[in-house]
Amino acid sequence: PGMPNKEVLNTFRELRTQLLKLGGNSNMVIMVTSLADKAGTSFISTNLGAVFALDKTKTALLIDCNLYDPSLEKLLDVEPDYGLTDYLAEEKLDVNDIIYATGIPRLRVVPVGTHTEVGAEYFSSARMAGFIENLKTRYPDRYLILDAPPIGVSAEARILTELSDLVVLVVPYGRVNEAQVAAAVDTIGEDRL
Repeated sequence: PGMPNKEVLNTFRELRTQLLKLGGNSNMVIMVTSLADKAGTSFISTNLGAVFALDKTKTALLIDCNLYDPSLEKLLDVEPDYGLTDYLAEEKLDVNDIIYATGIPRLRVVPVGTHTEVGAEYFSSARMAGFIENLKTRYPDRYLILDAPPIGVSAEARILTELSDLVVLVVPYGRVNEAQVAAAVDTIGEDRL
């Protein structure tokens, strides 16, 4: 909240406000995806999680679902033992085994994990659906933010769309065309965008 660039802070606050309005002010699963690699989805996800956590009545959980370019581990002061794909692959792991503190009050992160070779199969599993539902219903003040791979190039992002209440689509300036944006909107569905 004390960052010198108030314009950036207020932009993320406005995004949070719009998401809360669309979600009816209840907790939700928000997927952040893009149309191209290196478009800034992790930057958007991280700052969106932080701005939710700034509100003392809310908590945020960032979940790194980008198997091809994971980056949320950088938020951790420790080397994680397990992550999302480990939880999905190994029945013995509990949800609490993969949630880590970030150093920001009320903001936690789930790193991607070590089993990244069959992401689409993990994300379409009943265990993944149960994982998301469990995390959403366990705490009514918790907002889940999925940092997803680009929707235009990965089956994982299309699968994660089905598990999300709302989707933030990051459109990198000058790197995509209108047809690509329209195709992504069709895939996501305007009601979730």
